[in-house]
Amino acid sequence: MSHETFLNTGRRVLQQEADALSLLANSIGDSFAEAVDLILAAKGRVIVSGMGKSGHVGKKITATFASTGTPAHFVHPAEASHGDLGMLSVGDVALVLSNSGETPELADLVAYTRRFQIPLIGVASRAQSTLIKQSDVALILPKAEEACGNGIVPTTSTTMTLALGDALAVALMEHRSFSPEQFRVFHPGGKLGAQLSKVSDLMHRDLPLAEPHTPMSEALLTISQKGFGVVGVTDNGALTGIVTDGDLRRHMDGLLDHTAGEVMTVAPTTIAPGALAEEAVAVMNERKITCLFVVDPDGDGAPEGILHIHDCLRAGVV
Repeated sequence: MSHETFLNTGRRVLQQEADALSLLANSIGDSFAEAVDLILAAKGRVIVSGMGKSGHVGKKITATFASTGTPAHFVHPAEASHGDLGMLSVGDVALVLSNSGETPELADLVAYTRRFQIPLIGVASRAQSTLIKQSDVALILPKAEEACGNGIVPTTSTTMTLALGDALAVALMEHRSFSPEQFRVFHPGGKLGAQLSKVSDLMHRDLPLAEPHTPMSEALLTISQKGFGVVGVTDNGALTGIVTDGDLRRHMDGLLDHTAGEVMTVAPTTIAPGALAEEAVAVMNERKITCLFVVDPDGDGAPEGILHIHDCLRAGVV
């Protein structure tokens, strides 16, 4: 087969799945809002289940829920029949996926939700299927041909199910005003975790400090010992200045005859402990400096930490 044939097939599949998503977007109605309300009202977790390809999609939906503030757990339907039904409890809500709505492996799990009055949200493409008839809230996938050409390989149907899970997760996020900072709590690793690191996560708390009357001989010793290349100057505990390499060069003549207060740059640039590390990097790049003292703007002006550009680079914040 030619490359052009492959390209045509790829474009056809993508367009067919895109059309199916448009159908899905136009088909959701009150039942979608009811599903969101049901999940919000649950005191426990969302228990997601599905068999085969629906199970793989269910695991992704579970992960998306869990990382965006909706506690969730995936239960394999076959394992559920051999003891894992104990993972469902009163207060949970079940989200069960099956394109046909007749997947036999789901029978025990569905029956368990009915027996113990655990709310059930069913997702299937057939309104008259067993799963949908048993569900408290039914989410019906619109009729759309599978993209495989012979209509038997789950393609379009799994794409719609995955997108429907994303839609539920985002609706729940927006209702809870879920923030990027909260997302980082559940996702501390990787590039995204680095981008959402807070200054307080990376800052050092062993600070290079001196008082205004401190002789520069002692201030230089502090700079050398702490290794940040600077010393903060505090007056009654509040940060009032900073002595940098540039300040040392400007006062090179008779440096040791001065005090830290005489050499310092007053009102230095600081960063809040709750600021994102990316914001701190932007400030350092703009000011052409390599470190920032961390001061709570709502506090008493006392430095809480110090952040060096190298700390951000090591954490992957660039």
